[in-house]
Amino acid sequence: MLAEFFQPVMKIVLKDKIREAVKVLYNSEVADDLIQLQETRKEFRGDFTLVVFPLLRFSKNTPEKTGETIGNYLKTNFPSVSGFNVIKGFLNIEVSDARWIEYFAGLSSDRDIFGGCKVKKPEVILVEYSSPNTNKPLHLGHIRNNLLGYSLYRILTACGHKVIKTNIVNDRGIHICKSMLAWQKFGNGETPESGRIKGDHLVGKYYVKFEQEYKIQAEELAKTGMSEADARNSAPLIMEAREMLRKWESGDEETVRLWKMMNSWVYAGFDETYRALGVDFDKIYYESETYITGREIVLEGLRSNILYQHSDSSIWADLTTQGLDHKLLLRSDGTAVYMTQDLGTAVARYRDFGFDKTLYVVGNEQNYHFQVLRALMRIMGYTFADGLIHFSYGMVELPEGRMKSREGTIVDADDLIREMKETARIVSMELGKLSEYSDDEKEDIFRKIGLAALKYFILKVDPHKNMTFNPAESIDFNGNTGPFIQYTYARIRSVFRKAEQTGMVPDQAAVINARPGDKEIDLVKLLRKFSDTVSEAAAEFSPALIANYCYDLSKEYNQFYHDFSILGEEDYSLRNFRLFLSKVTSEVLRSGMWLLGIEMPERM
Repeated sequence: MLAEFFQPVMKIVLKDKIREAVKVLYNSEVADDLIQLQETRKEFRGDFTLVVFPLLRFSKNTPEKTGETIGNYLKTNFPSVSGFNVIKGFLNIEVSDARWIEYFAGLSSDRDIFGGCKVKKPEVILVEYSSPNTNKPLHLGHIRNNLLGYSLYRILTACGHKVIKTNIVNDRGIHICKSMLAWQKFGNGETPESGRIKGDHLVGKYYVKFEQEYKIQAEELAKTGMSEADARNSAPLIMEAREMLRKWESGDEETVRLWKMMNSWVYAGFDETYRALGVDFDKIYYESETYITGREIVLEGLRSNILYQHSDSSIWADLTTQGLDHKLLLRSDGTAVYMTQDLGTAVARYRDFGFDKTLYVVGNEQNYHFQVLRALMRIMGYTFADGLIHFSYGMVELPEGRMKSREGTIVDADDLIREMKETARIVSMELGKLSEYSDDEKEDIFRKIGLAALKYFILKVDPHKNMTFNPAESIDFNGNTGPFIQYTYARIRSVFRKAEQTGMVPDQAAVINARPGDKEIDLVKLLRKFSDTVSEAAAEFSPALIANYCYDLSKEYNQFYHDFSILGEEDYSLRNFRLFLSKVTSEVLRSGMWLLGIEMPERM
């Protein structure tokens, strides 16, 4: 809906008038890229700002004088411009209230709200997120990963791209063998059913058990005079885990059977967590399959003399000419490393989808890994290498510090989701506004509020920055939180339920006759920025831009709601303007939060 409103129409028209001004004032044609028009910064008066410096070649005058001359022309010849001011080389242009009212009155309710965000050249974009290991359950770090990936999918799709949601499950390697070996030694045949525990939690328990026993063995060896490194390398458990990996890669039936059984437990657990979090995938790849393709690529690279082999039979790539290092691709025993798997996965995905870009939603501790991946793909002749983009996000911690999987000090995703729902229940019941609802309705509201608190708190932060997740802060109904934005939406829906009960229906035709004040006009101006915000979020891969826009809009609307009557306004046109303004605000909030994967309750 509202395509005309959310397209940058006003900016386009203003650019045309500026081009006209240069033609009339300086008898010159100006290229479009020289008309640099942007939103006026909050600390200055105005709606749009023209950067004057590129136009000095035509005016042959100072930036201040050029700005004054163009500003006077626009104010005289373009009724939509009500005023201007010049600060150094910047012309701040004010759009008249009458134009904003006319603009707002022209809204239509039968268009795509994302119509103004569509890119001219859509691309095929793969977004890889989640990427779990099958030796432990999903935790808080995975939550940030999944929420970022899923939100990017929705944002890019809204802008017209064809987006494929992918996941690579790291289901092989020494870490997987650690869990398998510990279960063999200490599990006594325990299953998810017998232990009454989710499968991913069960396998994660034995990964921690391995590390505990391994640490004890290494410490005992160190007491004999071994160095710490030699002790960890020679401990019996790690030697057995390495042997298990070799057996797995050689296809040993018993090892593969154990691997399949334990992985099936983990997948069932993952699926349950994904459903609770509200994310999904179009295509799941498995490292146990793609590493085979990767190994074939490495061996072909060796045959073609692109790669080289050490005397111990390990295979390497020399990337020093690209400013990197030498990279191991196959160990001396023939087993593959992570990079081998990523080579195979990239090629498999390109064969499947012929993508323009692949976004790897992976933490910033892997920055070097993805530099190496692109460099490897280039030297091996893959033309799509430059389309491999590492979406590098910061780590997420708790107020008490960083989580450690090996020590079992992680914040489990299932526990956190459950905790957020329970916190939402407590806060909502204290507010005492849900007495009329059934138990099922209440549970649905608690779920939506709890997940909104979790998702919004994580997504509002610049994804490239490290962050601290504070559960107590995330659910504050009065702060920069998901529940605050949900409450604003529910408040608007309540206004419309009351309007319907009294027979009031927004009359769009009456809006043009309204004479709203500054607060209403400020809301209209902010609503117009939704399209640009979504476009910017897609270009910069930043859900945080949309999250904070939704907060700003909610804050602005709540101030308006506090200061002015809507249904009690006696002036018919003004009442309709406020009703219609509320309607559009609710639709933008719902759409913006949808892009973040957040549901909006009709009542709270």
